[in-house]
Amino acid sequence: MRSRNHPTGGRRRLALGAAVTTVAALVAQPGMLTAPAGAHGKPSAPPRLESRDVPILAKDGIRFRDLNRDGRLTPYEDWRLSAAARARDLLSRMTLEEKAGLLVHGNLPTSGDGYDAAATAQLVGDRHVTTAITRLSKSPEKVAAANNSVQAIAEKQRLGIPAVISTDPRNGFSVVEGQTVAGAGTTAMPDAIGIAAAHDTRLTERLGDIVRREYRAVGITEGLSPQADIATEPRWTRIDGTFGSDPETAGRHVNAYVKGMQHGADGLGPDSAATVTKHWVGYGAQANGYDSHYYYGRYATFPGKNFADHITPFKGAFAAHTSGIMPTYSILKDLTYKGHKLDQVGAGFNSYLLKDLLRGTYKFDGVIVSDWGITGDCPQQCLDNRPPASFIGPWGVGMPWGVEAQSILRRTALTLNAGVDQIGGSDQPSYVVQAVRQKLVGEQRVNEAARRVLEQKFRLGLFENPYVDEEAAGRLVGNAAFQAVGDKAQSDSLTLLKNSDRTLPARRDQVRAVYLHGVSADEAKARGLKVVDDPADADLAVVRLADPRAGSDLTGLEFPDSDPAYQALRKAASTGTPTVAVPKLTRPLILTNITRAADAVMANFGVSDAVLLDTIFGKRSPDGRLPFELPSSMKEVEAQRGDVPDDTAHPLYERGYGLKYR
Repeated sequence: MRSRNHPTGGRRRLALGAAVTTVAALVAQPGMLTAPAGAHGKPSAPPRLESRDVPILAKDGIRFRDLNRDGRLTPYEDWRLSAAARARDLLSRMTLEEKAGLLVHGNLPTSGDGYDAAATAQLVGDRHVTTAITRLSKSPEKVAAANNSVQAIAEKQRLGIPAVISTDPRNGFSVVEGQTVAGAGTTAMPDAIGIAAAHDTRLTERLGDIVRREYRAVGITEGLSPQADIATEPRWTRIDGTFGSDPETAGRHVNAYVKGMQHGADGLGPDSAATVTKHWVGYGAQANGYDSHYYYGRYATFPGKNFADHITPFKGAFAAHTSGIMPTYSILKDLTYKGHKLDQVGAGFNSYLLKDLLRGTYKFDGVIVSDWGITGDCPQQCLDNRPPASFIGPWGVGMPWGVEAQSILRRTALTLNAGVDQIGGSDQPSYVVQAVRQKLVGEQRVNEAARRVLEQKFRLGLFENPYVDEEAAGRLVGNAAFQAVGDKAQSDSLTLLKNSDRTLPARRDQVRAVYLHGVSADEAKARGLKVVDDPADADLAVVRLADPRAGSDLTGLEFPDSDPAYQALRKAASTGTPTVAVPKLTRPLILTNITRAADAVMANFGVSDAVLLDTIFGKRSPDGRLPFELPSSMKEVEAQRGDVPDDTAHPLYERGYGLKYR
């Protein structure tokens, strides 16, 4: 069982004469409505307040947090005002250094079960950074306690500006450095590509709602998701974070996910988790499938002149009022769009993509957050770096594509002037201050960006209550009701591609012994099955297969003879034992040799062994449809146009394919 220890955090109230009253902390239960936002960002009911350092003011029988501790109700402390009015007032009280802290999105320094207290105090207190990503992967109670500690530091500062704590996705099965976080107790659900395979936008919205409630329960108020990229280049390694290859379908799922995360389609409120939809725009068209975290993969290309399709899914995010947009690292190589030839710089430095297209054409007025490290340096060792080596090296993190020769200061000015409001991964707002003082960036531009960041903090209700109940987080995150929905999504996403002689569902009266590769023996034994080491002794063989990442550049989609899982599959099939292949489709893998060897092929996009075995034995039914076509050969993959969906000549399986048990 999880520990239920609940440190109090030393809560106290300060008295400032008759104008101040002491009140008990009122902690909103996760998922409960706290202060519904009206049409202009005003709460329509008194919000719940909690403080650990600042006093509570009482004015005309109404309570407010005295965030600047002056004993008076200042406009930014007045929750009855609109978010815009409060942001304007607060902005007028801030120094340039404090404003600059709003324009970077830092990294919370993990240490043991929480954050490094001294480093966090320096980040928040000395550098005024109040938006930061957490990569802490601990129990919900520990994550909640750690995030409360960040808010306690923020509350002690001059103006009491609360922190927005963000995260990469942490509910899926794929864990990739710099892209996802291992879930610890969170509801397990398929990766985004599997949610698309389940082909039910109502389920997508429900899953987004579960993620929202789990995030807010532990003090996370922003998700760096969803991906609105489309899976047009089969070799690209970030396809598992997308909703597939079809632009319109992806757009519907993006829309549903944003609504689930933000608790509706009307923008942010105090129960929302802000969304940062990414990666604007064209990231799915990576040249040769290369990863633009690396210099060698810095280009997206559009040989099919199909850039417009890559915009389409973002329209679903705009319709649901996504609160943030993250530009891609990539340079859109030699692209001319609507008569405009794009500058050959990464999207975070491209004013046409950000100002003309995003702000102008699509009227987006939320926060533009750059991807991580675009102002960082990339020395020669970084330029030469390729997978499987990490993109994080002794130099740190640097993806300044197209502006490599510039200094960090100049890159800071370039990205802010291009339209970025918040520099992802930067812990150094001093560069923003220097840029203003050297007249590389106008203070009006800083004020514009800071206003957007502040308005979102107000709409999220953080100025009234930035804290969470640590014990309640332990009860809510990953609870049985949530996991039942996650399990249904897993089984609904399972996609049956081949089922010779009705191999599936397997019958328990005919299958007593099983051979397993990559599947838990304990889960099988719990179902009364005997697990054998020799497939010849089994009544059924089940073999999981992962992305082979073949070839010297790891973009190969075929299973080579040397792949251990493929060897296990062939060994099982050679005995004549009915054999089930379960490939995980993080990308559109080539299954030509897999389908020849196996009697049944059931693709997965993230599934537990328990749900998988329940489905194999008919307790559940697979309902998935392929969210992209599956190519038949690497030769056809190399011939396709990487910006065009489902563009191979003779696919093994077309998008939308999927068999049923009945």
